[in-house]
Amino acid sequence: MKTSKKIFAGVLAGVLAVSLAACGKSNNDSASSSDASSPAASPSASASAQASEPSKENITITFQNIYPDPTDPKYKMIRKLTDQYHKDHPNITIELDSLNTDQQKLKLKTQAASKEVPDITVVNPAAQMQPFVDADLFEPLNDMVQKNGLKDTFQAGLLDFYTFNGNLYALPDGNNVALIYYNKSLFQQAGIANPPATFEELVADVKTLKAKGITPIAIGEKDSWTGSFFFMNILLRTNNGPGFLKDVLAGTKKFDDPAFLDAVNAFEDLVQAKAFQEGAPSFDYNAGENLFKTGKAAMYFMGSWATGGIETSDVSKNGNVGVFKFPTVNGKGDPNQFMLAPGSAFAVSKNSKHKQETLDFLNYFMLNYPKELFTTKGAVGLGQNVEGDFKAAGYSDMAMEVLGMFKQVNGGDLAFDNTMNPGTAQAHLTSIQNLFVAKKDAKEVAKEHQDAFDQNNKK
Repeated sequence: MKTSKKIFAGVLAGVLAVSLAACGKSNNDSASSSDASSPAASPSASASAQASEPSKENITITFQNIYPDPTDPKYKMIRKLTDQYHKDHPNITIELDSLNTDQQKLKLKTQAASKEVPDITVVNPAAQMQPFVDADLFEPLNDMVQKNGLKDTFQAGLLDFYTFNGNLYALPDGNNVALIYYNKSLFQQAGIANPPATFEELVADVKTLKAKGITPIAIGEKDSWTGSFFFMNILLRTNNGPGFLKDVLAGTKKFDDPAFLDAVNAFEDLVQAKAFQEGAPSFDYNAGENLFKTGKAAMYFMGSWATGGIETSDVSKNGNVGVFKFPTVNGKGDPNQFMLAPGSAFAVSKNSKHKQETLDFLNYFMLNYPKELFTTKGAVGLGQNVEGDFKAAGYSDMAMEVLGMFKQVNGGDLAFDNTMNPGTAQAHLTSIQNLFVAKKDAKEVAKEHQDAFDQNNKK
C-alpha cells in the first residue's frame, strides 16, 4: 500500500478530474427501467461491446450497489448505463441490488460467509477490504483494466488502496475529502454572518442556531460510520496533523494520548450543545442527509461525494448552500488537512458463474462512468479523469468551491475503519455512537478503544 499523501497527489495534480463516492439507501431494482435514456455512443462504449465474443445464452448479472436514492445523480447514472448495456446485449440482464451502506456491508458479510458473493459487489478500501481478499473471494482485475485504457482513467496512486500483493481487486467510484455544507439562509435567520473558523466558534454557532429553533447539524448516525467520520476529523485537528492511528499501530501512541482525549471531549461538547437532530442514532444516512437537503438543518458534515445530490436539491436554489473546511480545534490543526475518502469500489466475485461477461460489463461501466456523472452533475469527487468545463456545464458556485478545495489538500487521514482491523473498528464505531446517547468520561472512551485494540491485535 502507498501512503495517502501519494494518493491525493493525484487529486492535486489533476484536480478537475473529479470523483463521486458512496453512501446510499435501500432498494432492489432490475436493470431495465423504462424512463432511462440511452447515453450517446462513445468510443469506449463501442470498444467495450466488442471486447469479447458475446454469449448467446440469456444470463443475469447481479450488481450490488449503494445508489438507491432517486435524488442522487448516481442513481440515474447506474440505471442509464445498465439499460444501455442491456439494449446493446439483449441476452444480458443487469439486476441491481441497491442498498444503503450499512445494509450492504451486513449483506455482503453474510454472503461472504457462504461464498455466495454477487457477480459485482461494493467494498471499501484498505483494512475493510483485506478480510475479503484474504478469503480469496474476489477476481483480480489486473488484466481487465488494461482493456481500452481503463487503468489510465484513474487518478495517480488511487488504485493502490485496492491492491494487495500486486493484484488489483476493486475499482473505486470516487476520491473525496470531507467538508461542511451550510445553509446560508438559516445562518442568516440566526444572525450568523460567516461560517466558523474555529471549533469554539462552531459550538457557539450551534447554540445560537438551537436557540432560534433550528437544527444545527444533520447526521445519519444509525449508520455509525457517520459519527466516526466526524469524530476522526476532530482527532485530525487535536493530533495537530495526520497519523494518530498509524502511531497506535506502530506502538508509539495509545488511546489515552492527550490528542485522543481532547477529541472525545470536543465531540461531546458538540453533542451536549445539542448540535445534532433529536434521535440522531435512529436516522440512517439518507434520512440524515435529507434533513439538510430539505432545508431542515443548517449544516451537514460529509464527504464531497454528497455535492451532486445537494446541488440538485431544492435547498441549493439561488446559491443558498456554501461549504467550509473543518475548523481548527483548541487552536490546533491545519484546515487544509482533510479526512480523505478513497471511494467505495466495485469488485467481481471469483465464483461468478458468468465471470467473463461480468468483467466485460464492469469494464464498460467504468469507462462510461465519468462521462455520465459529469452530465448528471455528479462528477465532484470523481476518482477518474473527466474532460469538460464544470462551470460551462452548469455546475453551481458551491460545486466549484468544492472543486477548489481539492487543490488545497495538504494531506490528511483515512477513516478509522479503513485503517484498523474489523474487530477494533467495530468497537470504535459502537463507542462513538454511544456518545450520542450518554456522556462518558474521555478516559473511559479511550479505555474502550485500547481494550478493543489490544484484544484484536494479540500476537
